[in-house]
Amino acid sequence: MSEKQLMKGNDAIVEAAIQAGCEFYAGYPITPQNEIPEHMSKRMHDEGRIFIQSESELAAINMVFGASAAGVRAMTSSSSPGMALKQEGISYIASAELPCVIVNIVRGGPGLGNISGAQSDYFQSTRGGGHGDYRLIVLAPSSVQEAYDLTMKAFDLADLHKNPVMVLGDGYVGQMIEPVELKKYEKPAGLPKKEWALTGCKGREPRVIKTLFLQPATALTEHNIHLQEKYDKIKKGFCLYEEVETKDAEIVIVAYGIAARVCKGAVLNARKDGIKVGLLRLITLWPFPETKIKDLADNAEKFLVVEMSMGQMIEDIRLALNGKKEAEHYGFGGGWIPTTNEILDKIKELK
Repeated sequence: MSEKQLMKGNDAIVEAAIQAGCEFYAGYPITPQNEIPEHMSKRMHDEGRIFIQSESELAAINMVFGASAAGVRAMTSSSSPGMALKQEGISYIASAELPCVIVNIVRGGPGLGNISGAQSDYFQSTRGGGHGDYRLIVLAPSSVQEAYDLTMKAFDLADLHKNPVMVLGDGYVGQMIEPVELKKYEKPAGLPKKEWALTGCKGREPRVIKTLFLQPATALTEHNIHLQEKYDKIKKGFCLYEEVETKDAEIVIVAYGIAARVCKGAVLNARKDGIKVGLLRLITLWPFPETKIKDLADNAEKFLVVEMSMGQMIEDIRLALNGKKEAEHYGFGGGWIPTTNEILDKIKELK
């Protein structure tokens, strides 16, 4: 095992991308993710790879479209208002079935809001924030180590499924400093060859990557059906989460990211007081663990959804429960972060 290093979350994401073979990065500055383009500008230069500080978020995401179409591992990053500007390009990339990694270090909103960490981009991320019917694979780290590990995993998932993958952190995960084991990247077996890449057609049949389907009229419908079949396959293929004390839990807390770390402390303290409470920490926000939530509802009496927003993920929890059990929301937007005592008090209210 390699030695651990103290590292900021944003810097860990950069090191993971370098390890995973990212060859192209384009981005535009916005707090609280600025360390990503800053650190990436040096590291990509050191490795002889391409870094571009684009003139705008719109330019950055379209540069990523072009780089991915050429077959290289490509990445961009931003924070909430900047991510909103990227949505048209993300829709194009998803339609073209191009792999790339998109990092969103979420800040408080709406509007310019503030630079505190938040989780109010859940809808934007898990619903495909741009136009049309499409999905992103969304990974939500809760520590600096996980930000490192999940970024490397994101590149593999993108290539495997020919789909954009989002690493959805928040300002706290991006800015906090923790020990990180800089694991060596190991390319998994079974990743498909990029036989679709636009590498110049001399000596072979030309390839076309497009998102416009005008003739015949059914072509776009057929493309949408194809995409949906892919998303259904992804949903059946994997879903990542962590369970803490859920086997006999009468109350199950559902959370992700930094909020889940706070909730874990509250769960352990509540257990000392004899309260049967557990935590389901989501690591993939999409695919969403509907089946696991339904299974937990067989024994749990109540669900408490803790998120740093006015209530977004709670809608998916209630859809999964389908009225089987109650789900209550606790959270606020604008950069609010829960405390262990607040969550403990809420648990006692529900008991």
